[in-house]
Amino acid sequence: MKKILACLCAAALSVGVAACGNQTTTVDTTYPNTTLTGQVQEVTESTVTLLLGELTTQEGPGQSGGGQHPPDLPQGETPPANPEETADGDAAPTESDSEASGPQHKKPDKKPDGSSPEKPDGEKPAAPPNREVGDTTDTAAEAAQLTETAAETSPGEAGSPTLPDGEAPDSDQMDLLFEMGSLTTFTAGEETVTLSVSDDLLETLSTVQTGDVIQVETDENGVAVTLTVIDLNADLSGSPGGGAGTVEQGTAAYTLAADGSYSDESYTSDGDDENALRVDGVTVDLDGITVEKSGGICSNVESGDFYGMNAALLATNGAVVNLTGAHVTSNAQNGNGVFSYGEGTVVNIADSVIETAADNSGGIQTTGGGTTNASNLTVTTQGSSSAAIRSDRGGGTVNAAGGTYTTNGLNSPAVYSTANISVSSAVLTANDSEALVIEGQNSITLTDCDVSGNMNKTRGSSSDVNVHNVMIYQSMSGDAEVGTASFTMTGGSLTGNSGDLIYVTNTRSVIELCGVELVNNDPDGALLRVAGNDASHGWGTAGANGASVTLTARDQVLAGDIIVDDISTLDLTLSEGSAFTGTIQIVDNAEGGAAVENNAAVTIEKGSSWTLTGNCVITTLDNQGTIHFNGYTITLADGTVLSE
Repeated sequence: MKKILACLCAAALSVGVAACGNQTTTVDTTYPNTTLTGQVQEVTESTVTLLLGELTTQEGPGQSGGGQHPPDLPQGETPPANPEETADGDAAPTESDSEASGPQHKKPDKKPDGSSPEKPDGEKPAAPPNREVGDTTDTAAEAAQLTETAAETSPGEAGSPTLPDGEAPDSDQMDLLFEMGSLTTFTAGEETVTLSVSDDLLETLSTVQTGDVIQVETDENGVAVTLTVIDLNADLSGSPGGGAGTVEQGTAAYTLAADGSYSDESYTSDGDDENALRVDGVTVDLDGITVEKSGGICSNVESGDFYGMNAALLATNGAVVNLTGAHVTSNAQNGNGVFSYGEGTVVNIADSVIETAADNSGGIQTTGGGTTNASNLTVTTQGSSSAAIRSDRGGGTVNAAGGTYTTNGLNSPAVYSTANISVSSAVLTANDSEALVIEGQNSITLTDCDVSGNMNKTRGSSSDVNVHNVMIYQSMSGDAEVGTASFTMTGGSLTGNSGDLIYVTNTRSVIELCGVELVNNDPDGALLRVAGNDASHGWGTAGANGASVTLTARDQVLAGDIIVDDISTLDLTLSEGSAFTGTIQIVDNAEGGAAVENNAAVTIEKGSSWTLTGNCVITTLDNQGTIHFNGYTITLADGTVLSE
């Protein structure tokens, strides 16, 4: 979820400690008696290294500032009066350009106020008594009940606008709900500083993670004596926020809390922060069920993305759910279709249909170490940040075989991975987004899949950085561990309709392609771009956020240009009869970063070939195959010029 956004609401969780006792050794003393804001680059037991920058606050739609402006509605659409009718389910009824991210990227953070609007008739349904499931009379079956509960209404916070009982906000009032919030972003500068912290802050320092944005106050010696972690995914307006560290899952209209088998049941919900169906810590078989999440606001975007709040079906606490022939629909913001959360939780779903309509509403969502096994699904999403196969903080394992997965919203790849995701014999289509995204130390493995994407060149949340079909990166949001990403594709096809076919930045990556039909329908797009970025989205430090890619092609046809900036590296191997037609160029880093060595190493094994379409500059060449120069040259780092 990650992830990346220019428009984030911020709330500060402060820890203030007066300096006392012995202080740790000062690493940098150039900032005495001052307040510094920065993104954490490294943490030791007694020091923190920050990339300095500033927080910019935008006080509502249309205001100037660092935050991304509220996105426009799709052409021809007007805001509905009822939040339950909105595309994203939150206070500003517009299609979000914000998560994760780029891809689904990080989440749109404009939220409603703390109060929950009543249903259209002004009444909450009374909670009916528990009802028995099935006709069996054994004790275990009698204990298996479906409990329907009304969603709890969160009290409005001080300063937040409220409405008379039973009234839904009109469009002007919804604008007010949004304007009461403030949109804040962190903009990185170019200076990095390492600070010691006082002894009294060591315990607090141990909770800080790389990628966090913090504020510190220093004493006369330049030692940090207070430390404030800035939560860029919460809201200063008094709306419910909450941190990623607290598992908040809301309520459920129906809860299965005992083992059992259930067929042809219907589970519905339009309540706020409410699952239509929750399976909590038990093993159940569900056949032919219908799950409908027809409405309801999610008060905490992170809880929706990370923990399953407001999802149509949530499996949690080690539940094992065997689901066959289901039809799951959702029309609520953060209304993920089928959500698997937590270590030991397993969702096995087959021959089912999942449809979601609002923002931050993936088809199958896996987080917190959960597992999802999917077979022959038809998944369709409409909202932004709504990947068909979606994961977020804590990751997990996803295996999908067969089926079709289609997204239609901005920043909604067919697959967004902060997990280990494998898909075979499926059709994966993103109609207004890149097709695939891998964040951090995670993977996507595809076998005999047909994949296509069409990233929006102007409205995607990271299109200002790069337009692409496959993105591999590290967002520094804390949603994915730093490490080597893995993208493996065997057979099938990968079609890009906009920008570069593959883009890698601010991470290490291993890419393996074998027998894939590669098509890039954008004549200006590169086959592969390995480069740093301007850090405007927090993806590392400008000038020092290049990428390292090891690309191995086996029995593979490659066509197009490969571009590597001089703070990045590429190790390309053509093997098993692979044929590459194109150029490789080492270019200057756009942010003026210091060049590294071995930018582009090329190995051509016996039986493989490279056909040049222009002059090339690379670092080293190990050629055991064939090079067709076509009148062009290859220049190596040592000055050697190769030609026919």
